[in-house]
Amino acid sequence: MSVETGLYGVLLLFLLLALRVPVALALIAVSFSGVTFLLGITPAVGILANTPFSFVSNWTLSAVPMFLLMGFIAYHSGMTGGLFDAAKALLRRVPGALAISSIFACSGFAAVCGSSLATAAAMGRIAVPEMVRAGYSPSFATGAIAAGGTIGALIPPSILMIVYGVFAETSVIKVFMGGITIGILTALLYSAVVLLTCWLRPDIAPPRPIESDPISPREAIVDIWPVLVLMLVVFGGLFSGIFTATEAGAIGAVGSILIAAITGRLSFTILRTSLLEALMSSSSLLIIGVGASMFTRFLGLTGVTGAISGLVSGQELSYFQLMAVVVLLYLVLGMFMEPFGALLVTLPVLLPIFRAQGIDLIWFGVFVVKLLEIGMITPPVGLNVFVIRNVASDYVTVSQIFKGVIPFLLADLVVLLIAILAPGLILFLPSLL
Repeated sequence: MSVETGLYGVLLLFLLLALRVPVALALIAVSFSGVTFLLGITPAVGILANTPFSFVSNWTLSAVPMFLLMGFIAYHSGMTGGLFDAAKALLRRVPGALAISSIFACSGFAAVCGSSLATAAAMGRIAVPEMVRAGYSPSFATGAIAAGGTIGALIPPSILMIVYGVFAETSVIKVFMGGITIGILTALLYSAVVLLTCWLRPDIAPPRPIESDPISPREAIVDIWPVLVLMLVVFGGLFSGIFTATEAGAIGAVGSILIAAITGRLSFTILRTSLLEALMSSSSLLIIGVGASMFTRFLGLTGVTGAISGLVSGQELSYFQLMAVVVLLYLVLGMFMEPFGALLVTLPVLLPIFRAQGIDLIWFGVFVVKLLEIGMITPPVGLNVFVIRNVASDYVTVSQIFKGVIPFLLADLVVLLIAILAPGLILFLPSLL
């Protein structure tokens, strides 16, 4: 074993990432080169040949394309289109009703999507124009939607949580249940930001309630019944133990197709588009996973993970010091990397440390996904911000959106602090299983 070789490999990986080399290619190139240097070309070719099948054939990962397909069918068939109207109808008398409605609509959309980018894009198209017409500052309106979109990876089904569960060899369903708590907590604190802004700065977030609405709360609920039925079937069966996460993905995909067909919203074009988008998204995610699996093997051969774990243990860091290091690491990575890549680059190093420290891996999975989602709205590479810029280019610039997300970033820091100080809050629902 050569710890020095492993450290050089880690440095080379971050150099390639800084040069904007795709995450999957950087992981595979460093791993292949490192194993070649350690063991020779034949073992390196063997790992390159065997890892894709051994990783992709993991049964739990089959939930990824299924949940993606469910989300794309629900989105393209218009099943999620009434979520914003339903939230408006229910919250119309609350100060800042439009902004709060958009945040809770993001939460509802997340429950059938699992993607931050898709959530932000869908809600941005619907909510931003209406909020601007109602007198909201374009910066604040787009900031609220960009931040609300991050809930997409916290509320199940979360693709990030599925992949984390596979790598950490822990229960995906329990990570899902922890995600419900932190997702709801995030939505509530974002809503508190809106209420506080309405009180302190009515010029950018008018506090007046919605004066008119074309539908009643009852009509709004009726309009979103397909989404409610889909959520009830998938999550009712998932959390009651009737079926596994993988089975839930398959049932969700089939259920979304059937409901779209029953309601007359399914067409060949929608089905074809949804299938293609699910395939492309799954392929891009899985190839990064293959690279991360190879990188884990490379680090294992060098012994660098054990050395780093021993170093951390030798420093005798307290719980809060370790959390400060992890938070800083992910906040910095989130400024330059997309969440999936940042997750898989760091897990091979961090998981042994947390196992050695006796920290619950269910809690850590929820915590790290929250950290990764904060990276979706931090400069300079806040992907949600650029998605919102694309769908609201008539109203704002990128810098204005980043300005608008600042209050919500402060709320995110409060969520992180609560998670660190009260891990039992996150683990309460998983403990019921």
